[in-house]
Amino acid sequence: MLKLGIIGTGWISSSFVEAAQMTKKYHLEAVYSRHLESALSFSEDFSHVSLYEDLNELFSHDLDLIYIASPNAVHFEQAKAAILAHRNIIVEKPAFSNPDQLKEIIDLANQNGVLFFEAARNIHEKAFEVVNNFLADKTVVGADFTYSKYSSKMPALLRGELPNKFNAKFSGGLLADLGVYLLYAAIYWFGRPKGAKYDAVVLPSGVDLSGVGSLDYGEYKVAIKCAGNLNSYLPCEIYTTDGTLVLDSVNAISSAKFIKNDGHTETIKIVAAKHSLYDEALHFAEIFETRETPSSKYLYAALHETAIDVAETSYQMRMDAGIVFAADEK
Repeated sequence: MLKLGIIGTGWISSSFVEAAQMTKKYHLEAVYSRHLESALSFSEDFSHVSLYEDLNELFSHDLDLIYIASPNAVHFEQAKAAILAHRNIIVEKPAFSNPDQLKEIIDLANQNGVLFFEAARNIHEKAFEVVNNFLADKTVVGADFTYSKYSSKMPALLRGELPNKFNAKFSGGLLADLGVYLLYAAIYWFGRPKGAKYDAVVLPSGVDLSGVGSLDYGEYKVAIKCAGNLNSYLPCEIYTTDGTLVLDSVNAISSAKFIKNDGHTETIKIVAAKHSLYDEALHFAEIFETRETPSSKYLYAALHETAIDVAETSYQMRMDAGIVFAADEK
């Protein structure tokens, strides 16, 4: 069993621990929070869990992997400290505020002989690979991806408060939140775009509430749409010379069908994951356990290459929209 430590006690950490437990490859060993009572509340359903409000004490605990799900803007310093303490880390997406931070962490992890994963769950889904295999012999001519969900932080924003999610100081905004899934899907399936633009509704705080992006692949475009002030129920579509692939989403995919140009429909068998983070947690454990094998080394390097492509594309889009994080100015 892999000994798991947690930094951050929000809902995503709870969800990751739940998925990790389902894989039967992890055991929750330690939890860090700035407030010890939060760590206590988080771990109350588990036995023999060490609680910390000092990061250095957490890093001194014998742990195989530490999952970091604190606010975006503090990921970098916490990840850096963990690596220097020779701890392997999983960092919730977006792992870092900009590409420079990401590259520094990848280099530092390699120098210290530890593993770093960005927790972008959708590319680890078995359903994602089913779609990838289906597209292997198709000629793509465009795509339209959308992921918009009314944020639980919207009421606070409307009251005049400034939640981290909508704060440039904390590297917030929707492109850095839901948009990451869309960029990972496009780049995993189609490769890195030649260019990218982003037309956003920018809040007075300096980050995007919603936006429409365009990824340029030369012979075709991919449209991406994300928002935090509304719910969208639109499907995601990939257009090919033979027909249109219709997905219910590009994350947690549960249904897919291919509508040929003559109108005939082919249903693609999708087996939904046991938990939205299950495949991701399992994949990280498998790479960790077999990290010295050529296949795992290849997969691990490929994950980093994709993460860099996503980070650089996202940064280009933010700059196009005039969205600057506090971390960009350091």
